[in-house]
Amino acid sequence: MKRRQFLSHAGYSAGLLLASSPLVSTASTSPPRKLGVALVGLGNYSTRQLAPALQHTTNCRLAGIVTGTAAKAESWAKQYDIPAKNIYNYENFEQIKYNTDIDIVYVVLPNSMHAEYTIRAAQAGKHVICEKPMAITVDECQRMIDACREAGVKLSVGYRLYFEPHHLEVRRLGTEKVYGAVKMMETSLGFSMADPTVWRLNKKLGGGGAIMDLGVYAIQGARRVIGEDPVAVTAQGYVRDKTIFKDIYETMMFQMEFPGGAISNSTTTYTSYVDRLYATTGYRWFGLQPAFNATGTTGDSSEGKISFPTPDFQQIRQMDAFAQSIFDNTEPRASGEEGMKDLRIIEAIKNAANTGKRVEIEWQS
Repeated sequence: MKRRQFLSHAGYSAGLLLASSPLVSTASTSPPRKLGVALVGLGNYSTRQLAPALQHTTNCRLAGIVTGTAAKAESWAKQYDIPAKNIYNYENFEQIKYNTDIDIVYVVLPNSMHAEYTIRAAQAGKHVICEKPMAITVDECQRMIDACREAGVKLSVGYRLYFEPHHLEVRRLGTEKVYGAVKMMETSLGFSMADPTVWRLNKKLGGGGAIMDLGVYAIQGARRVIGEDPVAVTAQGYVRDKTIFKDIYETMMFQMEFPGGAISNSTTTYTSYVDRLYATTGYRWFGLQPAFNATGTTGDSSEGKISFPTPDFQQIRQMDAFAQSIFDNTEPRASGEEGMKDLRIIEAIKNAANTGKRVEIEWQS
Protein backbone atom coordinates (compact mmCIF):
# COMPACT_ATOMS: atom_id res chain seq x y z
CA MET A 1 0.00 0.00 0.00
CA LYS A 2 1.48 3.33 -1.07
CA ARG A 3 2.06 6.08 1.45
CA ARG A 4 -0.83 8.35 0.55
CA GLN A 5 -3.17 5.35 0.31
CA PHE A 6 -2.03 4.38 3.80
CA LEU A 7 -2.73 7.85 5.15
CA SER A 8 -6.04 8.16 3.30
CA HIS A 9 -7.21 4.56 2.83
CA ALA A 10 -10.82 5.25 3.70
CA GLY A 11 -11.16 9.01 3.72
CA TYR A 12 -11.41 10.19 0.14
CA SER A 13 -15.16 9.86 -0.48
CA ALA A 14 -16.77 13.27 -0.18
CA GLY A 15 -19.42 13.74 2.49
CA LEU A 16 -20.95 16.20 4.88
CA LEU A 17 -18.64 18.15 7.13
CA LEU A 18 -19.41 17.29 10.74
CA ALA A 19 -19.73 19.90 13.44
CA SER A 20 -16.47 21.68 14.10
CA SER A 21 -14.81 21.26 17.46
CA PRO A 22 -14.93 24.36 19.67
CA LEU A 23 -11.16 23.93 19.97
CA VAL A 24 -10.71 24.92 16.31
CA SER A 25 -11.69 28.15 14.63
CA THR A 26 -10.78 28.74 11.01
CA ALA A 27 -12.74 31.92 10.38
CA SER A 28 -13.10 34.97 12.57
CA THR A 29 -15.28 36.78 10.07
CA SER A 30 -17.03 35.91 6.85
CA PRO A 31 -14.48 35.93 4.02
CA PRO A 32 -14.85 38.71 1.44
CA ARG A 33 -14.47 35.99 -1.20
CA LYS A 34 -13.08 32.52 -1.53
CA LEU A 35 -9.39 32.52 -2.36
CA GLY A 36 -8.40 30.51 -5.41
CA VAL A 37 -6.02 27.59 -4.86
CA ALA A 38 -3.88 26.00 -7.57
CA LEU A 39 -2.57 22.51 -6.85
CA VAL A 40 0.93 21.88 -8.19
CA GLY A 41 1.28 18.14 -8.73
CA LEU A 42 -1.74 15.88 -9.15
CA GLY A 43 -0.61 12.72 -7.41
CA ASN A 44 -2.50 10.61 -4.91
CA TYR A 45 -2.62 13.24 -2.16
CA SER A 46 -4.02 15.96 -4.40
CA THR A 47 -6.45 13.51 -5.99
CA ARG A 48 -7.77 11.75 -2.90
CA GLN A 49 -7.47 14.43 -0.22
CA LEU A 50 -6.81 18.02 -1.26
CA ALA A 51 -9.15 18.41 -4.23
CA PRO A 52 -12.09 16.75 -2.45
CA ALA A 53 -11.41 18.81 0.68
CA LEU A 54 -11.53 21.99 -1.37
CA GLN A 55 -15.12 21.20 -2.25
CA HIS A 56 -16.02 21.80 1.41
CA THR A 57 -13.80 24.74 2.41
CA THR A 58 -15.32 28.05 3.46
CA ASN A 59 -12.46 30.43 2.71
CA CYS A 60 -10.90 28.95 -0.42
CA ARG A 61 -11.68 26.93 -3.52
CA LEU A 62 -9.97 24.84 -6.17
CA ALA A 63 -9.25 27.31 -8.96
CA GLY A 64 -6.35 25.86 -10.95
CA ILE A 65 -3.89 23.03 -11.46
CA VAL A 66 -0.29 22.55 -12.56
CA THR A 67 0.58 19.22 -14.17
CA GLY A 68 2.92 17.77 -16.76
CA THR A 69 0.38 15.18 -17.89
CA ALA A 70 -2.13 16.18 -20.55
CA ALA A 71 -4.53 13.37 -19.64
CA LYS A 72 -4.66 14.54 -16.02
CA ALA A 73 -5.27 18.13 -17.11
CA GLU A 74 -8.20 17.04 -19.24
CA SER A 75 -9.66 14.78 -16.55
CA TRP A 76 -9.39 17.35 -13.78
CA ALA A 77 -10.81 20.11 -15.97
CA LYS A 78 -13.94 18.02 -16.55
CA GLN A 79 -14.31 16.80 -12.98
CA TYR A 80 -13.83 20.17 -11.29
CA ASP A 81 -14.91 22.56 -14.06
CA ILE A 82 -11.48 24.19 -14.24
CA PRO A 83 -11.17 26.63 -17.16
CA ALA A 84 -8.32 26.15 -19.63
CA LYS A 85 -6.77 29.49 -18.63
CA ASN A 86 -6.23 28.14 -15.10
CA ILE A 87 -4.35 25.01 -16.20
CA TYR A 88 -0.54 25.21 -16.31
CA ASN A 89 2.42 22.93 -16.85
CA TYR A 90 5.92 23.11 -15.40
CA GLU A 91 7.30 25.07 -18.33
CA ASN A 92 4.77 27.92 -18.29
CA PHE A 93 4.30 27.96 -14.51
CA GLU A 94 5.56 31.56 -14.21
CA GLN A 95 2.55 32.75 -16.19
CA ILE A 96 0.43 32.06 -13.12
CA LYS A 97 1.49 35.49 -11.86
CA TYR A 98 -0.94 37.12 -14.29
CA ASN A 99 -3.93 35.02 -13.20
CA THR A 100 -6.13 36.85 -10.71
CA ASP A 101 -8.25 33.73 -10.14
CA ILE A 102 -5.35 32.14 -8.26
CA ASP A 103 -4.28 33.49 -4.87
CA ILE A 104 -2.60 30.43 -3.32
CA VAL A 105 -0.26 27.85 -4.81
CA TYR A 106 -0.18 24.49 -3.02
CA VAL A 107 3.07 22.62 -3.79
CA VAL A 108 2.43 18.86 -3.75
CA LEU A 109 5.59 17.59 -5.45
CA PRO A 110 8.50 15.29 -4.49
CA ASN A 111 10.51 16.71 -1.59
CA SER A 112 13.45 17.75 -3.77
CA MET A 113 11.16 20.09 -5.74
CA HIS A 114 9.57 21.89 -2.78
CA ALA A 115 12.10 24.70 -2.56
CA GLU A 116 12.15 25.43 -6.29
CA TYR A 117 8.39 25.69 -6.72
CA THR A 118 7.79 27.52 -3.46
CA ILE A 119 10.29 30.16 -4.51
CA ARG A 120 8.88 30.35 -8.04
CA ALA A 121 5.35 30.72 -6.68
CA ALA A 122 6.44 33.48 -4.30
CA GLN A 123 8.19 35.32 -7.12
CA ALA A 124 4.93 35.07 -9.05
CA GLY A 125 3.25 36.92 -6.18
CA LYS A 126 1.23 33.97 -4.86
CA HIS A 127 0.82 32.82 -1.28
CA VAL A 128 2.20 29.32 -0.76
CA ILE A 129 1.33 26.12 1.06
CA CYS A 130 4.14 23.59 0.76
CA GLU A 131 3.65 19.94 1.61
CA LYS A 132 5.81 18.43 4.31
CA PRO A 133 8.67 17.96 4.78
CA MET A 134 9.14 21.60 3.88
CA ALA A 135 12.40 20.90 2.01
CA ILE A 136 15.45 18.66 1.91
CA THR A 137 17.69 20.88 4.06
CA VAL A 138 17.50 23.72 6.55
CA ASP A 139 19.26 25.97 4.03
CA GLU A 140 16.51 25.35 1.49
CA CYS A 141 13.89 26.17 4.14
CA GLN A 142 15.58 29.49 4.84
CA ARG A 143 15.67 30.37 1.15
CA MET A 144 11.95 29.61 0.88
CA ILE A 145 11.14 31.77 3.90
CA ASP A 146 13.29 34.62 2.56
CA ALA A 147 11.70 34.43 -0.90
CA CYS A 148 8.17 34.64 0.51
CA ARG A 149 9.11 37.47 2.85
CA GLU A 150 10.74 39.45 0.02
CA ALA A 151 7.69 38.92 -2.20
CA GLY A 152 5.28 39.94 0.55
CA VAL A 153 3.37 36.64 0.48
CA LYS A 154 2.55 34.16 3.22
CA LEU A 155 4.06 30.70 3.55
CA SER A 156 2.61 27.69 5.30
CA VAL A 157 3.52 24.00 5.52
CA GLY A 158 0.85 21.33 5.00
CA TYR A 159 0.59 20.40 8.67
CA ARG A 160 -3.04 19.23 8.76
CA LEU A 161 -2.72 17.96 12.35
CA TYR A 162 -2.11 21.48 13.67
CA PHE A 163 -5.89 21.88 13.31
CA GLU A 164 -7.12 18.38 14.18
CA PRO A 165 -9.19 18.40 17.42
CA HIS A 166 -7.71 15.25 19.00
CA HIS A 167 -4.20 16.62 18.51
CA LEU A 168 -5.24 19.99 19.89
CA GLU A 169 -6.66 18.26 22.96
CA VAL A 170 -3.53 16.20 23.74
CA ARG A 171 -1.51 19.39 23.25
CA ARG A 172 -3.73 21.08 25.83
CA LEU A 173 -3.37 18.17 28.25
CA GLY A 174 0.40 18.29 27.90
CA THR A 175 1.15 22.01 27.84
CA GLU A 176 -1.34 22.81 30.63
CA LYS A 177 -0.09 19.83 32.66
CA VAL A 178 -3.64 18.68 33.27
CA TYR A 179 -2.40 15.28 34.44
CA GLY A 180 0.91 16.65 35.69
CA ALA A 181 4.17 17.30 33.85
CA VAL A 182 4.85 14.84 31.03
CA LYS A 183 7.90 12.69 31.76
CA MET A 184 8.03 10.31 28.82
CA MET A 185 6.55 10.05 25.33
CA GLU A 186 6.41 7.49 22.55
CA THR A 187 5.61 8.62 19.01
CA SER A 188 5.86 6.36 15.98
CA LEU A 189 4.63 6.07 12.41
CA GLY A 190 5.39 3.41 9.83
CA PHE A 191 4.02 1.21 7.07
CA SER A 192 5.32 -1.23 4.50
CA MET A 193 6.86 0.20 1.32
CA ALA A 194 8.87 -2.32 -0.64
CA ASP A 195 8.74 -0.75 -4.11
CA PRO A 196 12.19 0.56 -5.12
CA THR A 197 10.65 2.55 -7.99
CA VAL A 198 8.75 4.88 -5.64
CA TRP A 199 10.38 8.31 -5.51
CA ARG A 200 10.32 8.35 -1.70
CA LEU A 201 12.92 5.57 -1.71
CA ASN A 202 15.18 7.66 -3.94
CA LYS A 203 17.56 9.64 -1.71
CA LYS A 204 17.93 12.47 -4.23
CA LEU A 205 14.16 12.96 -4.60
CA GLY A 206 12.97 12.07 -1.11
CA GLY A 207 15.92 13.22 0.97
CA GLY A 208 16.53 10.16 3.12
CA GLY A 209 13.75 7.62 3.56
CA ALA A 210 11.18 7.23 6.33
CA ILE A 211 12.71 9.86 8.62
CA MET A 212 12.08 12.51 5.95
CA ASP A 213 8.68 11.21 4.94
CA LEU A 214 7.19 10.23 8.30
CA GLY A 215 9.59 11.77 10.79
CA VAL A 216 7.76 15.09 10.92
CA TYR A 217 4.74 13.37 12.47
CA ALA A 218 6.75 11.58 15.14
CA ILE A 219 8.79 14.70 15.94
CA GLN A 220 5.75 16.96 16.20
CA GLY A 221 3.84 14.35 18.13
CA ALA A 222 6.38 14.80 20.92
CA ARG A 223 7.40 18.44 20.75
CA ARG A 224 3.91 19.88 20.30
CA VAL A 225 2.38 17.84 23.13
CA ILE A 226 4.63 19.52 25.69
CA GLY A 227 5.24 22.78 23.83
CA GLU A 228 9.02 22.38 23.88
CA ASP A 229 11.75 21.79 21.32
CA PRO A 230 14.39 19.09 21.84
CA VAL A 231 17.86 20.08 22.95
CA ALA A 232 19.58 16.80 22.03
CA VAL A 233 18.95 13.62 20.05
CA THR A 234 20.35 10.13 19.68
CA ALA A 235 19.37 7.81 16.84
CA GLN A 236 19.82 4.37 15.32
CA GLY A 237 19.32 3.53 11.65
CA TYR A 238 18.64 0.07 10.23
CA VAL A 239 18.69 -1.46 6.75
CA ARG A 240 17.76 -5.12 6.35
CA ASP A 241 16.98 -5.24 2.63
CA LYS A 242 19.71 -3.42 0.75
CA THR A 243 18.25 -4.40 -2.63
CA ILE A 244 15.28 -2.11 -1.95
CA PHE A 245 16.63 0.48 0.48
CA LYS A 246 19.71 1.97 -1.13
CA ASP A 247 21.54 4.85 0.57
CA ILE A 248 18.62 5.36 2.98
CA TYR A 249 17.56 3.83 6.28
CA GLU A 250 14.43 1.70 6.07
CA THR A 251 13.88 2.15 9.82
CA MET A 252 15.02 4.95 12.09
CA MET A 253 14.65 4.93 15.86
CA PHE A 254 15.46 8.13 17.69
CA GLN A 255 15.30 9.66 21.14
CA MET A 256 14.77 13.33 21.96
CA GLU A 257 15.66 15.15 25.17
CA PHE A 258 13.64 18.22 26.12
CA PRO A 259 14.70 21.17 28.28
CA GLY A 260 12.02 20.54 30.90
CA GLY A 261 13.31 17.02 31.53
CA ALA A 262 10.91 15.01 29.36
CA ILE A 263 12.27 12.38 27.00
CA SER A 264 10.73 10.71 23.96
CA ASN A 265 11.36 7.55 21.98
CA SER A 266 10.22 7.42 18.36
CA THR A 267 10.24 5.16 15.31
CA THR A 268 9.75 5.81 11.63
CA THR A 269 9.82 2.85 9.28
CA TYR A 270 9.00 1.67 5.78
CA THR A 271 8.70 -1.99 6.82
CA SER A 272 5.95 -2.26 9.45
CA TYR A 273 2.69 -0.65 10.48
CA VAL A 274 2.77 1.56 13.56
CA ASP A 275 0.76 4.72 14.30
CA ARG A 276 0.89 5.86 17.91
CA LEU A 277 1.33 8.81 20.24
CA TYR A 278 1.60 8.19 23.98
CA ALA A 279 2.50 10.49 26.87
CA THR A 280 2.77 9.69 30.56
CA THR A 281 3.16 11.83 33.66
CA GLY A 282 3.78 8.89 35.94
CA TYR A 283 0.66 6.91 36.75
CA ARG A 284 -1.52 9.06 34.51
CA TRP A 285 -1.31 8.99 30.75
CA PHE A 286 -2.96 10.06 27.50
CA GLY A 287 -2.50 9.29 23.84
CA LEU A 288 -3.78 8.65 20.34
CA GLN A 289 -3.86 5.39 18.39
CA PRO A 290 -4.12 5.67 15.46
CA ALA A 291 -2.53 9.08 15.82
CA PHE A 292 -1.29 10.47 12.54
CA ASN A 293 -3.37 9.13 9.65
CA ALA A 294 -5.64 11.38 7.62
CA THR A 295 -8.87 9.44 8.08
CA GLY A 296 -9.56 9.54 11.77
CA THR A 297 -7.87 9.57 15.15
CA THR A 298 -8.82 7.70 18.31
CA GLY A 299 -7.84 9.03 21.73
CA ASP A 300 -7.73 7.55 25.19
CA SER A 301 -6.35 8.42 28.61
CA SER A 302 -6.17 7.19 32.18
CA GLU A 303 -9.18 9.42 32.84
CA GLY A 304 -11.32 8.29 29.90
CA LYS A 305 -11.76 8.49 26.14
CA ILE A 306 -10.64 11.48 24.08
CA SER A 307 -13.25 11.89 21.37
CA PHE A 308 -14.30 14.64 18.98
CA PRO A 309 -16.32 14.68 15.78
CA THR A 310 -14.02 14.94 12.79
CA PRO A 311 -14.65 16.06 9.22
CA ASP A 312 -14.20 13.81 6.21
CA PHE A 313 -11.03 15.73 5.37
CA GLN A 314 -8.59 17.16 7.92
CA GLN A 315 -7.27 19.50 5.23
CA ILE A 316 -10.50 21.53 5.29
CA ARG A 317 -9.50 23.21 8.56
CA GLN A 318 -5.88 23.45 7.46
CA MET A 319 -6.57 25.31 4.21
CA ASP A 320 -9.32 27.48 5.63
CA ALA A 321 -7.01 28.55 8.46
CA PHE A 322 -4.31 29.57 5.99
CA ALA A 323 -6.80 31.58 3.94
CA GLN A 324 -7.99 33.27 7.13
CA SER A 325 -4.43 34.27 7.97
CA ILE A 326 -4.29 35.97 4.58
CA PHE A 327 -7.57 37.81 5.25
CA ASP A 328 -6.40 38.86 8.71
CA ASN A 329 -2.77 39.48 7.68
CA THR A 330 -1.52 37.27 10.50
CA GLU A 331 1.27 34.71 10.68
CA PRO A 332 0.05 31.24 9.65
CA ARG A 333 -0.08 28.78 12.52
CA ALA A 334 1.76 26.14 10.46
CA SER A 335 4.42 28.63 9.35
CA GLY A 336 7.58 28.22 7.34
CA GLU A 337 9.53 28.70 10.54
CA GLU A 338 7.76 25.66 11.99
CA GLY A 339 8.70 23.65 8.93
CA MET A 340 12.34 24.72 9.17
CA LYS A 341 12.39 23.79 12.85
CA ASP A 342 11.42 20.22 11.99
CA LEU A 343 14.14 20.01 9.32
CA ARG A 344 16.72 21.17 11.86
CA ILE A 345 15.67 18.31 14.15
CA ILE A 346 15.69 15.80 11.27
CA GLU A 347 19.21 16.86 10.28
CA ALA A 348 20.35 16.29 13.87
CA ILE A 349 18.68 12.85 13.92
CA LYS A 350 20.36 11.79 10.68
CA ASN A 351 23.68 13.04 12.00
CA ALA A 352 23.20 11.07 15.22
CA ALA A 353 22.34 7.88 13.31
CA ASN A 354 25.32 8.25 10.97
CA THR A 355 27.84 8.95 13.74
CA GLY A 356 26.40 6.98 16.65
CA LYS A 357 26.82 10.08 18.81
CA ARG A 358 24.46 12.21 20.87
CA VAL A 359 23.86 15.42 18.93
CA GLU A 360 22.92 18.66 20.67
CA ILE A 361 20.58 21.14 18.97
CA GLU A 362 21.14 24.85 19.50
CA TRP A 363 18.16 27.15 19.11
CA GLN A 364 18.45 30.85 18.54
CA SER A 365 16.74 32.85 21.27
